[in-house]
Amino acid sequence: MKLKKQSMGLKGLGRGMPMGMPEEVGKGGMQDTEGIIKRIQALKEKRNAVILAHNYQLPEVQDIADFQGDSFELARKATTLKEEVVVFCGVDFMAESTKILSPSKTVLLAEKEATCPMAGMVDAESLLLFRKNHPDIEAVVSYVNTTAEVKAVSDICCTSSSAVRIVKAIPAKKILFVPDTNLGRWVASQVPEKEIVLWPGFCPTHVNCIEPSDIIGLKKEHPSALVMAHPECTEEVVELADAVLSTSQMLSFAKESRAEEFIVATESGMAYALQKKHPHKKFYPVEKAICPNMKKTTLASILRALETNTYEINLSRETIEKARLPLEKMLQA
Repeated sequence: MKLKKQSMGLKGLGRGMPMGMPEEVGKGGMQDTEGIIKRIQALKEKRNAVILAHNYQLPEVQDIADFQGDSFELARKATTLKEEVVVFCGVDFMAESTKILSPSKTVLLAEKEATCPMAGMVDAESLLLFRKNHPDIEAVVSYVNTTAEVKAVSDICCTSSSAVRIVKAIPAKKILFVPDTNLGRWVASQVPEKEIVLWPGFCPTHVNCIEPSDIIGLKKEHPSALVMAHPECTEEVVELADAVLSTSQMLSFAKESRAEEFIVATESGMAYALQKKHPHKKFYPVEKAICPNMKKTTLASILRALETNTYEINLSRETIEKARLPLEKMLQA
């Protein structure tokens, strides 16, 4: 089945989102964990499957994954793997990107309710209408945090790590950046020679759950720590950062830096991913920065996906072909 997103308005979207984990988080993960893990491993082998997990997932999900990373890094990784079934532990647009780049594989989203509010803040119809009403827009650059349908009507895609490079590389001078206002604003500050029109979208977790006071408070507790902030954070938080980085860049920055302590201004699960990679350094997350959707996937979710072949991502051939083009342009830019 095609996983459909709910229609969402832009005004106030994400306000009042619960700060803690949903009640269902962890169910099945604590009960008979060892048995569930053994069943997952056996089914993986039987079904010729691989498990991919985003850096924001629960620790036990990150631990059981064959590969973990940022969304597009994982989608690209899937293209190199021999396994025929991909269980994606993340949110819906990430699994869609994997299907777009690996259309012959069976791609399963471990939790069908794991949606992305930011991706839901733009749809293809609205984007096409905006462009029709603004003929001076020369190109649409879409963040990978968008639906397959939005990618299909975009000129080129970007990741948070490649956004600045992509905008610099394309010849267009007036660009519509979709959907994240904060990432778009960061890009505009780095590429002042171009005019960036910002779509009014945002990540509720980065905007509502990471405030300047959180960073200032952590800095007082850990004065030697460097602040790493994701560009989806607000401008006020970004201004407090020592480095503005994607999740994959955070992993590299922590490795290469002489610093031993880091404040991590992104979804809190990233601190676990960083600690795993760099056990001799210390990472301090903003504890309340929890994405409920990212935390919906449990070990039980993965087991169910492998047992029942749910929830399979199905996209039309036309959508795959059209959405693949801006992704390929991104890789070539």
